[in-house]
This record gives sequence, C-alpha cells and structure tokens, in this order.
Amino acid sequence: MKKNNIITYVIAAVSLLTVGCKKILDINFSPSFPQEVSAELYLSPIQYQIANGYGQDQRIINKFTQAMLGTSTDRASYIWEQHSYPGGVSDVGGVMWRMVYFNHGKNLENLLADSKVSKKYEFTAIGYAIKAFDYQLLTDYHGPIVLDGAYEDRLQFEYKDQPDVYKRVQVWCDSALYFLGQKSMADNTGILSKYDFMYGGNMERWRKFIYGIKALNYARYINKPDFLTNYADSVMKYTSLSFASEADNATVKFTGSSSENSNVYGQDQALLNSTYYNRAGAPILRYLTGGVRGEYEEEAKTSSDPRLSRMLKFGTSATASTDSIYRAALPDGRSANSTVPAVGNFYMFKNTTDFPIMTYSQLQFIRAEVALKKGDLPVAHEAYLNGIRGHMTFVNKYTAVKDENQGTIFNPLEITAAEINSYMDSTEVAQTAAELTLADIMGQKYIALWGWGGYDIWADLRKYRYDPAIFRQFVTRSGAELAQGSYTYRVRPRFNSEYMWNAEELEKWGGLEANYVITPTWFVLDNY
Repeated sequence: MKKNNIITYVIAAVSLLTVGCKKILDINFSPSFPQEVSAELYLSPIQYQIANGYGQDQRIINKFTQAMLGTSTDRASYIWEQHSYPGGVSDVGGVMWRMVYFNHGKNLENLLADSKVSKKYEFTAIGYAIKAFDYQLLTDYHGPIVLDGAYEDRLQFEYKDQPDVYKRVQVWCDSALYFLGQKSMADNTGILSKYDFMYGGNMERWRKFIYGIKALNYARYINKPDFLTNYADSVMKYTSLSFASEADNATVKFTGSSSENSNVYGQDQALLNSTYYNRAGAPILRYLTGGVRGEYEEEAKTSSDPRLSRMLKFGTSATASTDSIYRAALPDGRSANSTVPAVGNFYMFKNTTDFPIMTYSQLQFIRAEVALKKGDLPVAHEAYLNGIRGHMTFVNKYTAVKDENQGTIFNPLEITAAEINSYMDSTEVAQTAAELTLADIMGQKYIALWGWGGYDIWADLRKYRYDPAIFRQFVTRSGAELAQGSYTYRVRPRFNSEYMWNAEELEKWGGLEANYVITPTWFVLDNY
C-alpha cells in the first residue's frame, strides 16, 4: 500500500551568526498552519471523511442491494448491477479503503497520540470509536484487509481476515470505553462542542455508539455454529445498552450553508447527482406498497405505509407519469429506468440534513433478528415494533427539513400519529410474536436502512445468501443476468494501492482472480 508520507523540510542556514533551532521555528511559524496539531483539529475532517468515504462506496453497495440503481448505458454503471466490476485501473468501490488508510490513517493516529499526551481523553475515546467503526465497515466490505503495520514505511503489507479484524474491533471499542472513564486534565466541553460534528461532545451518546459497534460486531457471527452459546447474549446486551431512541443516532452533521459544508448526499456535493446511481430500486417501492407481508401494488399512487410519500418521489414528467404514479428502477435496466425520478433534494438527500451511520431502528432490528434466532419471541416482537416506530420518527426528522430546491409537492408534511397507528395495526405488521418471521424483520429493516445503511443491508443479503424467501422484494437474478454467474460477496481492494503495489499479498488470498468478488467472505460461512 503506497504511502503518502509527511515530508519534513529541514531548513539549512549557513551564516556567520548563530541561529538556534527554536528561532528558526519561530521565524517560520504561522498561526494558520501550526507546526504541531492538537487532537481537536483533526476531528471534524476525520468525521467528514466517514460520510464522504462511506457515502461514495455505498453507491456501489446500493447496486448490489438494488436500493438505488442507474439509468446510464455505460458499462461502468450497469456492470455493478450485474454483480461484477469494471476491472482495469478504476478505484471506484475503493474509497473506504482510501478513507481508512489515507484520509483517516496517520491523522487518526496523531489524534490518538496527541490526545493521550495532552490528557484530552474524550478525544482518545472518540478516536478509538471511529477506528473500530472504520475497520468493522472495511472488513465487512472487502473481507481480508491490512490490520497491522499499515503506517510503516514500506509498500507491501500483509492482510488479516475477518476473525482477526473483528477481534481487534472489540479491543478498540474496549479502549474507547476505558478512556471514557478517564479524567481529562482540563474541561474540554468547549472544544468538543466546536469540533465534534457527530455528537457535539455528548460523551454518553458516544458511549452508546461504541456499544452499538460492539453489537454490530457480535451479530456478524450469526452463521457460526456457536453463535447462540457464545455471541447471541452479547448482541442482546449491547443493543440494550446502546441507543434508547432515534435521538441517539450516530450522524455526521452538515449546515449546508455552502457546498463545502453540505451533506455529501445533497445537491451541492453531488454524489447522487449522477445518472449512474440515483434511481430508487424496485425493492424499496415494493416494500412500501404492501410487499412486506402481502403483495405489492403495481403503479401505486398511495399506500397504507405513510413512509412512501416521505421517502420516494412520484413521477411528474409528461412522458412518465402525469398521473403521479410511483415508479422504481430495475437492476441492469439502464435507459429504461429513466422514467423513475431521481432521489435528490428529497427525504435525507438534502444539503442541510445529517448523514446517518448507525441508528436506533437499525439496532432494534438486529436485536429482533437475534432474539428470534434464540427463540425469545416476545423480545423479538417488541424490538421489531420498536424498530418500525423508531423509523417513523427517523423519517419525520428528515421530512421536517424542507428543501428550497423543491416545490410543495416534494416538501410533504410529517407523518401523523394517526397514520403511524393505522399502519401499525395493518396486515403489513406482524401483530403477534407467534406470527413474526425473519422476512418480516428483514423487510422492515430494508426500509429503515434504505438510503444510508447499505453496509448492513448488504451484510444481511450475503449472510442469508440472497434468499428470496427472506428478502421478499429483492429482484432475483440468475444466469446471464449475473456477469460471473453468482451474486457478489465482497468488493476488491482499492486498485491504486493494492493492485499496483501489493499484488503479491493479494495473490495469496485469490485477489487476482476474476471470481474473487463472488467468493463468500468469512462471516457468511457456517463454519470456522
């Protein structure tokens, strides 16, 4: 992995006068470019890169999950929808790799080092939490990754597979919790509120986020033969200790006052402006129009699910749907998907909205899934209902943010209590614990994570092998519809570091083979 080294320029002065090193530093000191950077100055750029790096790669994940698809006839767009990749020198799909090892990389290590020396332990805790989250997402996405020695001055690096990475994630979570319990040298409330763009220095919410990472991590063992005896109770414990409501959600905040501080999925940052990525796929529309437990409605105009009109746009063009019908894209549909409205300037895709990375409803659905596997049906049903109601609150948060680029029809009112209660009493929701199924949980979870939580949706699809009985509205693909004859289970590492400089290590793992991306990752397997 090629390094972007920090180059130190040594000032050599030959003079008849004696000049001390300290004076040289003083001469070259600029308040705008400090020679030693304190921990807090690293934090907000690191947090921005979580949204930016993950946000870019989620556009690829969305093609695998069919959450958002393209209208382009370019192979670079539709090949991902065929569960393959363009090949060649492209770094598309490798942005999180760059985020973890370059954008965060030494910056995050320096944040940790400085915060320990200066005894700003809140920043140390935050740093370890971000590091744990980084590596959890990266190994879920790629499989084997660089775990140790990533910042040493060399070009070749060894990979470790998911068992090792998952264990290290737990270690970093525990380190974060340890430093949360340490007393800092000074009161850091002011600088935390200024530089922490996720929780504004609310350390109890950081604690809950760390517990959420631990729960997510243990949930990845669900296919292992000892899950029920060794891991299930940990998932239940940490989902209980984590977010208590949607108010605790982990989000990266944006003010949207300019393109520089706008949501990465807003119009100004433009990550979803491309026709490669920005049409809502068929599964979300079908789930929102009766397809969670029943049969979805073709060409729906309304739905018993009040989230439909707050999450998706109906068509308005003269050629597509002057009748206000909701339409969705199909995988590999290319230009045929052009009748589907682009997602921009609506729901969470606005300049001023937060970018979520973990939510209460997500964790409740994880809790429901594990409780169901344990056979604890009352707890599973309770968590399932909590997840649905929680997501209604989530939708209302984003609906309340109006978009100046849209007219009244695409600035809807928030969901009312009556609408929520009506839906909760409908046949789309399992009314008793006895009738709750895994498909019920996964259908509602897909809705709750659509638009932001692709990393977890894709993990679900892979661990259950894209089973249509569990993912009822996933559009099944087969034969020539899949470029390599199978669904994708991993994304190859970033080309311009690994394939250019670390090919020998990649070869050990099969990474130079075309079928590498369709090889199931470790967490998918039912053995060790």
